[in-house]
Amino acid sequence: MRFLMTTRPGGAADDRLYTEMAAFVEELTASGVLLATGGLEPGGLRVTSAGGEITVTDGPFTEAREVVAGFALVEVRSREEALEITRRFRRIVGDGESVVQQVFGP
Repeated sequence: MRFLMTTRPGGAADDRLYTEMAAFVEELTASGVLLATGGLEPGGLRVTSAGGEITVTDGPFTEAREVVAGFALVEVRSREEALEITRRFRRIVGDGESVVQQVFGP
């Protein structure tokens, strides 16, 4: 089962965060669980369609809740395993919000 984990921007990063996150990413990569990860630019483009019309809005977006700061794509045996990985991530990065969604398809 594959899951996409996204996170909203949090507090300031420090050396401890970078060290712990590097070790966490290395562990998940070595175990074959982590398929991809990365941070995302704060801006980007929002593309919406309504009634056949396409609208493009440039970021950055004013609402912090609208912004996804980073992602991880993992392959695990169960939803519970994905949740445990996300709990470990949140313990490293501290306060904030992450969303875990199952990825369907090949």
